[in-house]
Amino acid sequence: MTTGTLVYDADCGFCTSSAGWLARHGEAAVVPWQRIGLDEVGLTTEEVTTAAYWLGSGGDKLRGARAIAAALRTCGPAYRLLGRVIDLPPVRPLAAVVYGLVAKYRYKLPGGTNACRLP
Repeated sequence: MTTGTLVYDADCGFCTSSAGWLARHGEAAVVPWQRIGLDEVGLTTEEVTTAAYWLGSGGDKLRGARAIAAALRTCGPAYRLLGRVIDLPPVRPLAAVVYGLVAKYRYKLPGGTNACRLP
């Protein structure tokens, strides 16, 4: 099973709700970027305010849809399969587009507020 940490934006209600779901259903650590030392993990404020990040136990760092795919692979069988599908090379471009749209409009999604708007 994949282990690591999903880093998300706690200023966004939609992201916080999604991260809470992953924390309850997966086996990965789920941590808001506001509570980690960004320099220590090699991330910048600009990076973590625009996308979720996966910090793998093997040192891998994944962004956006690939980060979500890695986190899903720590959940139950159906979500583990979904994570694998999202991360298949032919699916990655579409997953990146969908992730980008979700990130752009996260303030309109359930739990989202104007604080969720990307700069």
